[in-house]
Amino acid sequence: MAVLVWGFGTCIFLYFWPLITYSAYKRAVIQHGLGGDRIPINTLYAVPTLSSPAAPNASLLATGTNDVLYVGGCLDLSKGPQVLHVPDMAGRYYSVQFTDPSDGTNFAYVGKRTTGTEAGDYLMSGPGWKGTVPQGMKQIASPNKSVLVIGRVFVESDSDLPTAYGLAKQIQLTPLSH
Repeated sequence: MAVLVWGFGTCIFLYFWPLITYSAYKRAVIQHGLGGDRIPINTLYAVPTLSSPAAPNASLLATGTNDVLYVGGCLDLSKGPQVLHVPDMAGRYYSVQFTDPSDGTNFAYVGKRTTGTEAGDYLMSGPGWKGTVPQGMKQIASPNKSVLVIGRVFVESDSDLPTAYGLAKQIQLTPLSH
C-alpha cells in the first residue's frame, strides 16, 4: 500500500510541479518584479546588473551565472499575439527562451544559436490563432496561452555592462494590434 501511495504521490507531484512553479514565478514577477518594480503581463524587464544568488540585490532570475544579464516576463496570449523585437546583437551571444508553464517544456528559442544575431521581429501566437503573419516576421506558435519568457545577454567584462544592458533593454514586446 505504501508503495502505491508513494508512486501515486510522485506522479501527482511531477504533473503539477511545473504549474506550481510557474504560478509562484508569475505572482512574484507581477508583484515584486525581477529586482526592480512590478512587471505587468506582456512586458519584459531587463535586469540592469549581473547577479548571483548570493548577492544582496539578487533578482528572481539569479542562477549563479555572472556573465549574462537577464530579461524576463510572463505572456498572456489570450487577447492576441505579441511581437518580440530583438535588436542587432552584432555577433554577441544572446538567447530568449519560451517555456510552456503547463508542463515546463521550452518550446522555442530566439538567439545567436537558433536565429542569428541580426535584428528581428517574431510573432508569438497562442493556440488556435488564425491571423496573418506580417511580412518579415517569423511566427512562434505557443502550445499554451501563457508563456514564461527568459532572455540572456552576454556581458564580456565590467566595461561591457552598459552596452549589454542597452541591448537587453531593446528586447521588447508589443501587441500585434499596435
